[in-house]
Formats: sequence, C-alpha cells, structure tokens
Amino acid sequence: MTDQPSLSFFARLWLALVCFWRIWLDRSFAQAVLPVRQADVAGRLPTGAPVAEPTPAAPPAPPPVVAVPPEREHASALQLLAMLQREGRLIDFLQEDVAAFPDEDVGAAARIVHEGCRKLVRQYLTLEPVLPQSEGDRVQVPAGFDAQRIRLTGNVAGQPPYNGALKHHGWVTTAVTLPSTSPAMDPRVLAPAEVELS
Repeated sequence: MTDQPSLSFFARLWLALVCFWRIWLDRSFAQAVLPVRQADVAGRLPTGAPVAEPTPAAPPAPPPVVAVPPEREHASALQLLAMLQREGRLIDFLQEDVAAFPDEDVGAAARIVHEGCRKLVRQYLTLEPVLPQSEGDRVQVPAGFDAQRIRLTGNVAGQPPYNGALKHHGWVTTAVTLPSTSPAMDPRVLAPAEVELS
C-alpha cells in the first residue's frame, strides 16, 4: 500500500463540504459512504487505507460512539478566527452595525482591521494566485482543467479549451504554519472579556 498524501485543513474542509452536499443529493453516493463511516466508527478502518466498494452484506451494528464536541472538531478553524480577532479585531468589526456610521469612520476602522488580519494571514499562510495573469487579461482554460481552481462564468457553451477575460486570479494556500491547539484551552472562547480594575 502506498503512503497517502496528508491533506491540509483547507483541503479537508473543501472535501467535507463537497461530500456533505453529495450525500444529500445523491442516494447511491450516500449508500456507498455509509459502510465506510460505520467501519471507521467501529475502529476497523486505519487512516489512509484505501476504500473498498461496499459489500451487499449488512455491516454489524457499531458500538455506541462518544461524539466529539463540535468545538473540538472545529478547533483549528476557531483558533484561526480567534487569532484574526486578536490581531485585527475582525469579529468586533463584523458584529458592528456599520450602516449607522459615516463612511469615513467605517473606512478608518476597516484600515485597522485590514492591517491586523493581513499581518496574521501573512504570518501563518502562504498564498499564491491560482492563475498568474492580471485581472482583465485574456486567458485560455485548457481541456481537463481543475474545476476547484477555475470557475467559469458568463456564456459557458461547447467544450474546452475556453478563452475568456480573467475576472479574479483566485487564491491557493501553498503552506500553513498554524500553531497546534492546546487541549487545555476552550476553542469556543474567541476573545476573552477584558475587565480593567481600578
């Protein structure tokens, strides 16, 4: 058996979203996934093992499962959100009703949020454009293109290769260096309350 490549957090998140909707919309896909899930819950599926086609025999009933709390399952995403709050006050900005403020005040606040969040993203994530061309340039989309990396809009007809104007170059993460989450910390606490004593 060959070693399976390890998937980044964002690759796993994308796979979860795709599978979530496919399970809802495709009964045969859901039936194919169920035995794999039951085998995983029963502890019989090692990480990275190849997935076999489901057998017609009914699998044995799995033992009771202790569910992982959602905050532990999504600890990495919550940690990233907490860091964006700490460095750029992102949550404060998003929770504020900015409609009542003048544009100058919103712009000044957005500048502070942008500076802090940009610093954090550059510290922990390496980002590159999906396509190297500038927005507005003409690009060719070849046959067999990756639909996760390139989304076609406008008048999509016929077969690739396609030619069109680049509206957004996209982003792809090439490296993630987020710190590991401590099991002693409650990942639900995105920002502690601050109390100044007098």
